[in-house]
Amino acid sequence: MIFRVTAEKLPVSDGLQGGYLPSGAPGPLLANALTYINNQVALLRAEVHQDGLDASTTIILSAKHGQSPIDSSLLRRVNDATIISGLNSAWTAAHSGAGPLAIFSTDDDGMLLWLSDRSPAALDFAKEYLLGHSAPANLITDPKGTDSATVAASELTAVYTGAAADQLVGAKPGDPHAPDLIGIAQHGVVYTGGVAKIAEHGGAAADDRDVALVVSGAGVSHNRVTSTAVQTTQIAPTILSLLGLDPHDLQAVQVDHTDALPVR
Repeated sequence: MIFRVTAEKLPVSDGLQGGYLPSGAPGPLLANALTYINNQVALLRAEVHQDGLDASTTIILSAKHGQSPIDSSLLRRVNDATIISGLNSAWTAAHSGAGPLAIFSTDDDGMLLWLSDRSPAALDFAKEYLLGHSAPANLITDPKGTDSATVAASELTAVYTGAAADQLVGAKPGDPHAPDLIGIAQHGVVYTGGVAKIAEHGGAAADDRDVALVVSGAGVSHNRVTSTAVQTTQIAPTILSLLGLDPHDLQAVQVDHTDALPVR
C-alpha cells in the first residue's frame, strides 16, 4: 500500500497526474498503483493455489491510513512553519528570556505540538494563539506556490491540550511521549511549506480514516459485504481466531476489548 499512498499525495510523478479525478475516480498515477497492487495479489493467490494451500489460506487486504482530501478542490496548503514561528515569537515577546514554546511538531493534516513549558498557562497561550490567528494558504489552482487565500484560526476546528489531549489519544495523564497540543484541522488542509503535496494523512477526516478492508479465503463467508463499522485494529484478533488461537492472549485485546471482524 506504500505505492497507493504515494500516488494519492503527489501532484505528478513519472509524467502522470496523482490523486483523484474530479469525478472521484483514481487519476492515472493512482490507477497504475492500484493495478500494481492488484497484480501482486493475483500472483500471491496463484502461488497459494499452485501449492495446494487454498483450504488453509486467508488473505486480508487493508491500509494503515488514507489521504485527505480526495477532492482536490478542497485543498488548502498552509505553511505550519510560519504558524509555529509566530507562536514562538508571541511567547518570547510575552515572556522575557523564555525560549521557544513549541519545540517539536508533526503537522500533516492535523497539528501535534510538544511544548517546552507544559503548565496550564502555556497550554492556554498556545491554544488561544492558534485559534486566534489567521494564516496564508495556497490552493490547488495556484501550482506555483502563491498564497492566494487566508484561513482563520490556523485552519483548525478544535484544539486539545494537556489532559484533554492525553485522553484523545488514549495516553496516560502527563505522558511526556504524547503531544501536549493536538489541533484538529479543517477538511482539506495540508500543513506543508510547498506545493509538492495534494493530500496528507494524520488527521481526523474520513478521507484519512476510512480505508478498504477485504478478507477472503479459508474460514470466512464468501461474497459477503457488510456495512457494519469496523476498525483495522480488529485485523489482529481476526488472524489469531482464524489460526485457532485465542485472541484474548493479545494484551491490546484485553485492554481495549477488541472484537474479531465479522467474517463468518
